[in-house]
Amino acid sequence: QVQLVESGGRLVQAGASLRLSCAASGRTYSNYVMGWFRQAPGKEREFVAGIVGRTQYADSVKGRFTISRDSAKKTGYLQMNSLKPEDTATYYCAAKSGGDNWYIPSNAAEYDYWGQGTQVTVSS
Repeated sequence: QVQLVESGGRLVQAGASLRLSCAASGRTYSNYVMGWFRQAPGKEREFVAGIVGRTQYADSVKGRFTISRDSAKKTGYLQMNSLKPEDTATYYCAAKSGGDNWYIPSNAAEYDYWGQGTQVTVSS
């Protein structure tokens, strides 16, 4: 079992930067995939970024967001720059155990563990 706890979300103005953190505890695997998703009110949960042996980003955040992780600290990060009002959402981190160190699912249903979410609000 893996527990995930996100932090770092808050209200910011357009153009600002934020760094979200995802702390993992419990049984973690060296080759698990970590993903970040977001969900705005009335919309489906959407893939933002993922990391395993490589990184992958949604087109809407490519060039602005950077995913990383510190395996020693069991913590993942999502650095968000040049934030836009359309980035407003609850952001969730997720983990998928196992895998081939290459495949990064963009389908939320493929992830095994989820955090509780952290709210990011970007004002115009």
